[in-house]
Amino acid sequence: MTRPMTMFTGQWADLPLDEVASFIADCGYDGLELACWGDHFDIHASAEELEAKRAQLKVHKLDCFAISNHLVGQAVCDEIDERHKSILPEAVWGDGDPEGVRQRAAEGMKQTARAAKAFGVPVVNGFTGSSIWGKFYFFPPTPKSVIDAGFDDFRVRWLPILDEFEKNEVKFALEVHPAEIAYDIATAQRALEAVDFHPAFGFNFDPSHLLWQGIDPAIFIDKFPDHIFHVHAKDVALRTNGERGILGSHLPFGDPGRGWEFRSVGRGDVDFDDIIRALNRIGYDGPLSVEWEDEGMDRRQGAMESLDYLQSMDVVPPSGDAFDTAFSEQA
Repeated sequence: MTRPMTMFTGQWADLPLDEVASFIADCGYDGLELACWGDHFDIHASAEELEAKRAQLKVHKLDCFAISNHLVGQAVCDEIDERHKSILPEAVWGDGDPEGVRQRAAEGMKQTARAAKAFGVPVVNGFTGSSIWGKFYFFPPTPKSVIDAGFDDFRVRWLPILDEFEKNEVKFALEVHPAEIAYDIATAQRALEAVDFHPAFGFNFDPSHLLWQGIDPAIFIDKFPDHIFHVHAKDVALRTNGERGILGSHLPFGDPGRGWEFRSVGRGDVDFDDIIRALNRIGYDGPLSVEWEDEGMDRRQGAMESLDYLQSMDVVPPSGDAFDTAFSEQA
């Protein structure tokens, strides 16, 4: 099993898509995971514009297996403040009234499902936001009712969106991530339960967000074998040393005082061999999509070496016979 290798364009959206596509194709990738910002993918594009987008990728011999709308999805359940203005389209931000922002974001995610169907991709990756993420440390004492209300809020806001995804035969893959309704194994399980295991709801697996929390990414795969809809390849380096902690210390990425940092694939502590073997166990044959986030290196170098590394890690599963079967064969 060799999987398609793609690049998520979220960290390249400052460049025109044609420039990104040309470079990524030259690296040897199979496709792009298009971000719904910059000029990379417009969820309101006409059928003719989407056809032109496909043709644009075809010129570079690239495919597209997923699109991603993390930024709009974040606003569906979040406690909205001025920070969101910088990441949201003007039409979603509007006058900034929090409930209006949430409702417009929900409509934006429904439109994303329709656009994905029109473009011919089966998965939309993204965030959900969360009204309770900021309460992850239970002080002042946080009653169970507050957490229950947060998951109920997620259920009420996302079920109509997920119904629209199902109607359009597209899956929504939540990137399990701090600041989302699901950020680890326990909350991922509860998120599934909150939406009654909706067939359109699953996960965009990204090991980097799990490892620094102390979670084994391969265990996450084994825990949710039927709900891994897409995979991000991103690495993280753990730098805790008795002085630096995992909560980030209110320091920006790249600051040497942080206890962990994202790294280009192969340059951190993620065990990609273990992850590939776990993906083989569950029969995942979708793309491995590089999400490049490394403050300490050039992204073009990161793109090139990430592909080489992943290709070397993408283990072809065995034929079905145990390795020692041959020992019993008669000469």
